[in-house]
This record gives sequence, structure tokens and C-alpha cells, in this order.
Amino acid sequence: MAPTLTKTLVMTALLALPLGSAAPAFAQEAKPREPVISVTGDGESALAPDMAVVNLAVVKQAKTAREALDENNKAMNDVLKALKDGGIAERDLQTSGFSIQPQYNYPQPVDGQPQQPQLIGYQTINSVTVRLRDLSKLGAVIDQSVSLGINQGGDIQFTNDKPETALEEARKNAVANAVKKAKTLSEAAGVKLGRIIEINENEPRPLPQPVYRATMMKEASDAAVPVQGGENNYTVSVTVTFAIEQ
Repeated sequence: MAPTLTKTLVMTALLALPLGSAAPAFAQEAKPREPVISVTGDGESALAPDMAVVNLAVVKQAKTAREALDENNKAMNDVLKALKDGGIAERDLQTSGFSIQPQYNYPQPVDGQPQQPQLIGYQTINSVTVRLRDLSKLGAVIDQSVSLGINQGGDIQFTNDKPETALEEARKNAVANAVKKAKTLSEAAGVKLGRIIEINENEPRPLPQPVYRATMMKEASDAAVPVQGGENNYTVSVTVTFAIEQ
């Protein structure tokens, strides 16, 4: 065979190699995307609260900051002692705010001229967050705290120490809701629902939402503040992707 012809055949073979090796990759890229149905399901689960978080504050005013602070300290110390004597642990008591602020009087303008504000005293605020694990004592705790000097706050959040059981139930309900939605969509579209490809729990996880009901908590005493615990409603949202059978 002539040298020129041999060289031509070799070059032709070399040029053909990249094209041949690229063909399977190109065929793989050209594979059609698998048809899917993606839906979001929501699930809920109710659980009676077993814990309450209450914010209580002492507000005092006096002519001097020292006097206002001393009066506030006395009242708050009395409240904290009563709470501890009532069985509330140190770990369930946390100072959540403290401030000392000057108080001014703003006179009316004289002959159209603004007057300088007048310092008339000081105000101190000391607030404590109480985690109460025995809900039957809640009304009595609020009533006693007010008697000892609490004069601001009272915000109550009913919650659960261990909400895992309710969250698991909410997850199951969310997936069941997603499956139901997917079946409805596939039937409406005239296609057959296939296997589950992916499940994602949507974040962030919602906080418990209180659902108030007509169940009155047992009052600790006749003088206690009447309160209702109701139920906490935990919600979970998931996104589920299904294949569509061909």
C-alpha cells in the first residue's frame, strides 16, 4: 500500500473516533425528562398544653433613681421568693428585661415659645419570664404575683414540653393529604400515578398555634385568675413528587 494512502486512512480513523465516542453521551442527554406530579400537603395535630410561659413585670416610679430601684427590688424579690416557695425551679425563672428611665413633664408653650422639659422622677421596670409546668397553679400564681407587686405583663403562651408526638402525627397527615391531592390531579388529567420520587418537609417548622376551646382549666382556688388552656395546633407542610406511569 502506498505511503500516502496509508496516511490518509489513519487520519480518517482518528477523526472518526471522537464522533463515535460522543454519540452515546449525546443520546443520553437527549433522553426525555420523566413526567412527574408535585404537590404540597398540609397536616395538623392538636395537643393539650402541659406548660405555660408567663411574662410578669414590676414597674415603679419615684423622685430619684435610687428610690425607684429600691422599691422595684423589694417587690420583685418578694415575687421571686413566692414563686420559688410555690415549687417553681430556678431554671424556670429568667429575667427578661430591666430598665431605668427618667420621666419628664413637658410644659405648654409660653407666648409661643417652647419650654424646657422638667425632670419629675424615674421609672424602673424589671420583668421576669416564668415557665410553669403545673397548669393548675397558673391562675393562683398570677393572682399572688399581682398581690406582691407585679403591675405589668401577664402575656401567656401555652406550649408543650415535648411536642414530638404531635409533630409526627402532623407529618403523617401532611403526607396523606399530599397523596390525596396527587390522586385527584392524576385522575383529572387521565394519567396513572406512579412511585414517589421525593419527599421534602418545608421549613421553617411552624410554631404551635393555640386553638381555644371551651374546656376550663381547674382553678387552684376561688381567688385565682380564671384561665383557659385550650389546645395547641401543630402544623407541618411537605412537598411530594410522584412519577407518572407511561
